Amino acid sequence: MSGGTAPDPEAWFEAIQLQDRALIAGIAAYRRDCYERTLPDPPTVWEEGESRLLDYGGDGPTVLFVPSLINRAYILDLMEEASMLRWLSQNGMHPYLLDWGWPGEVERQFCLTDYIAGRLERALAAMPGPVVLTGYCMGGMLALAAALRTSSRVSGLALLATPWDFHAEDPEAARRVADALPFMEGAMQISGTLPIDALNTMFAMVDPDGVGDKYRDFAGQDKASPRARRFVAMEDWLADGVPLAAPVARETLSGWYGANAPACGQWRVAGLVVDPGQLSLPAFCAIPARDRLVPAASARALAARLPNVTVIEPLAGHIGMVAGTRAETSLWRPFTEWVSGISYA
Repeated sequence: MSGGTAPDPEAWFEAIQLQDRALIAGIAAYRRDCYERTLPDPPTVWEEGESRLLDYGGDGPTVLFVPSLINRAYILDLMEEASMLRWLSQNGMHPYLLDWGWPGEVERQFCLTDYIAGRLERALAAMPGPVVLTGYCMGGMLALAAALRTSSRVSGLALLATPWDFHAEDPEAARRVADALPFMEGAMQISGTLPIDALNTMFAMVDPDGVGDKYRDFAGQDKASPRARRFVAMEDWLADGVPLAAPVARETLSGWYGANAPACGQWRVAGLVVDPGQLSLPAFCAIPARDRLVPAASARALAARLPNVTVIEPLAGHIGMVAGTRAETSLWRPFTEWVSGISYA
């Protein structure tokens, strides 16, 4: 038996009640908020199927941002004061955003090769080059594979909160995500996609405490503060998810989370192994230290494989790094400095 003092049951129950009250108060405050995103989209300069390429304008190096397939692209253009893309366009860059869109009848048949060797590469071909290819989260893995295949069109590769070793921190948690796949097959057979609710459930499996913690924190914030305003905008974005094409869901959940294929050298696109060690281009990895969705250890494993890489580790979370109140100093400015240092000769 331990020699420590036994916890006081009354104090323990009081602490639990305080946590519950804070959680309920945070959720209620979010539900009462009337924020609505009103930013207009910039011009579309290319489109194919449900996907489109948005041009944010500006003078300077061409930068193509590739978001994840399972969230809306506008996290990089969240609100007027929290838009990485609009800030870059006013600070010496010419950013474009590949908006994957909602998977339609054609996209529901896509595997990762269709998205990367097909749609992403055709979007790249429609742009003025050379291009700094920049991927966020899952989009970083797509961008990496495309950069390896089209290095003559790409001047540099930036990877923002991008996973690689899915078993680096908690292999059992990753396998639990993969183990949930068979239970989703019925829904995927009906719709051709992994539905949004199923995706959100699996994200909760990766970070089971995250939802409660963030709403408890929101309960104590000044609701008129910039931090609180961005929290609401981010939560609205998270709720505005996109289903995942069934073939991609099987490939990523089973291959990435289950078998850890990328880190094991077994992930292939169009038959070729995606090997970061073969990338000779300048690379930039932003690894948020407080990321709960993509553990830093997973992203560091990718940075360690890149031969010519600049690494930053902002004290931020997965979303806060790109759109939080400190995003300008944590990511936007360091990213701009790195892009400016690339040789375009």
